[in-house]
Amino acid sequence: MGDPFSAGSNSYLVIMIGTVLFIYCVAKVLRRINEKKVAAGSRTYKLPPGRRGWPIVGDSFKWYNAVASSHPPQFVEQQIKRFGKIFSCSLFGKWCVVSADPSFNRFVMQNEGKLFQSSYPKSFKDLVGKNGVITVHGEQQRKLHGITSNMMHLDKLLKINFLDDIQMVITQTLNNFPTNQPLLLQDLCRKLAIHLMVDQLLGISSELDINEMARCFSDFVDGCLSLPINLPGCAYHTAMKAREKIITKIHRIIKKQREGATEVGNGVLGRLLKEESLPDESVADFIINLLFAGNETTTKTMLFAVYFLTHCPRAMQQLLDEQDSLRRSKSVGEEMLTWHDYKAMSFTQCVIDETLRLGGIAIWLMREAKEDVEYEDYVIPKGCFVVPFLSAVHLDENVYNDALTFNPWRWMDSENQEKRNWRSSLYFAPFGGGARFCPGADLARLQIALFLHYFVTTYRWIQLKEDRMSFFPSARLVNGFQICITRRHDRTS
Repeated sequence: MGDPFSAGSNSYLVIMIGTVLFIYCVAKVLRRINEKKVAAGSRTYKLPPGRRGWPIVGDSFKWYNAVASSHPPQFVEQQIKRFGKIFSCSLFGKWCVVSADPSFNRFVMQNEGKLFQSSYPKSFKDLVGKNGVITVHGEQQRKLHGITSNMMHLDKLLKINFLDDIQMVITQTLNNFPTNQPLLLQDLCRKLAIHLMVDQLLGISSELDINEMARCFSDFVDGCLSLPINLPGCAYHTAMKAREKIITKIHRIIKKQREGATEVGNGVLGRLLKEESLPDESVADFIINLLFAGNETTTKTMLFAVYFLTHCPRAMQQLLDEQDSLRRSKSVGEEMLTWHDYKAMSFTQCVIDETLRLGGIAIWLMREAKEDVEYEDYVIPKGCFVVPFLSAVHLDENVYNDALTFNPWRWMDSENQEKRNWRSSLYFAPFGGGARFCPGADLARLQIALFLHYFVTTYRWIQLKEDRMSFFPSARLVNGFQICITRRHDRTS
């Protein structure tokens, strides 16, 4: 066969020119359709200022390149400097309003289900399920969110020795950490987080069952933001198979408990079956939603807390001193931490807040306008995507001095106390807000604090190679946080 670039060069050139012209024409038509949609009705919509970008793809490539870098999203920063904190751009073939304005972000979150509704990629919706609290809307979302908040309320959990259960899982998992050899901390944090969630949600404590669930969940998570191509070898296909295994496991436990083959325990699933009347399919989706939300939030925050502490020896020493002080205060034979001990971890809480500010999993939210929405001088048309970019506020130098630096002491300053209230703050929203505020926020913080206590008082470690942060699709470490750990001598003796 001849070289297509020589023997048939003229015909090849014609085909190439024709293809380019075709793409250009299609792009023009799509743009006109989009403009007509925006300008439809009796008035012309005034979107926030912005740019069109390239035909069809808009600013998608710049968006991906910027938010996948180790620097906080440069594309967003550039647009803010040019157009202001609320701007419009073309992403994924559709107009999108992006916001780094804390007041507008709060407005969007507070109007969830009224003016806006959550919007997720197909792969994510397929995997977490149509009946889960993350993906449902309206009255069903309010009902499931209420059930979740009730199940995760710390007052209820503390009555069933939940604090001791968490510590037993953490110490058991930590005791199995390999020492004096390279390891990826995120793998161990993920295993610990899934162990905690499986124990608390399903009442499973078998090492074999937990390892199986951890393997399935790793495949499940990797497919949540993948292209929805259901073919062998594709992340989406592998994730859907993992989902089937997880759902089968949940249904098996539900069946045994409904038939009385096993005692209905104090785990969330057991209480859900006792206290609520949901069909088994909805119960399974409900549990897998909590597994996903709890596992990812806890895993990432544990990992980043250790990462930031490793690069800030002063903070590491102060946190270790605080935790050692709690150990020294225990009586002989008394090992478990109490609720009073947890409330005494003031600097640890600052470390957690600073970790969530810099490396929280809620980088941005994706919402869709349910109707034409007026805000200040703008009109956002129905169907337009809206992206409250939470980390742009968390990393704003005008809000936080030296915003890109890990500085847990900033939360001790009186000027930051109002910002620090993550339930209502305009400037600090690591758990979202409004009707979709994370119902497990208090539980996640408790787990992270207890992990830090046992990890820093049990081990010392060194980082084996440099790494960098990426902010897409959520905050993560690019190469993996590789460390080598050794056991500490008892500092309390």
